[in-house]
Amino acid sequence: MNIVLHQPEIPPNTGNIGRTCVATGTVLHLIEPLGFEITEKELRRAGMDYWKHLDVRRYQNFENFIEKNFSSGTEMNHTKPRIWMATTKAKKLYTQADFGPDDFIMFGKESAGIPEEILVDYEETCIRIPMLDSIRSLNLSNSVSIVLYEALRQQNFAGLQQEGQLHRLHWSNSSAQDFALRCKVRKNT
Repeated sequence: MNIVLHQPEIPPNTGNIGRTCVATGTVLHLIEPLGFEITEKELRRAGMDYWKHLDVRRYQNFENFIEKNFSSGTEMNHTKPRIWMATTKAKKLYTQADFGPDDFIMFGKESAGIPEEILVDYEETCIRIPMLDSIRSLNLSNSVSIVLYEALRQQNFAGLQQEGQLHRLHWSNSSAQDFALRCKVRKNT
């Protein structure tokens, strides 16, 4: 999957989105201008030590992004990936989208979203997260997580760890010893 941020403005949002991309093996595409600088000092300051593991790509503008990712010969897995535009202006819900494994999901800047000059050419792939009409929008990093995990769910979470393990106890062992240990832990907290 691919997440695209069009002119993001708030560094912690981009940092949170970057962390989500690392955790899911998703490529992060940043379309400039950014509302901040991505320097080693800024990354350390924000505690984003995972950034070095992130596949992040930058573009001068939307046209440069299209040129680099959708020119002839860039089809992945023999199917043409689509660009889904996440916007509060969409008529279709994100759960109605049929996401492909190589698709791009684009989000706009925090203060204004994706420009309507771009949206108008992508009406069929504009998607929205339902919410009350009294709120303008959700937080950008939350929105990315919601839509990305739906897209990954549609791909059966391919490549992602789908089961976890307890550290001290075992799920399948409900012996008296484990019960006593659980009671001791609860008592000490």
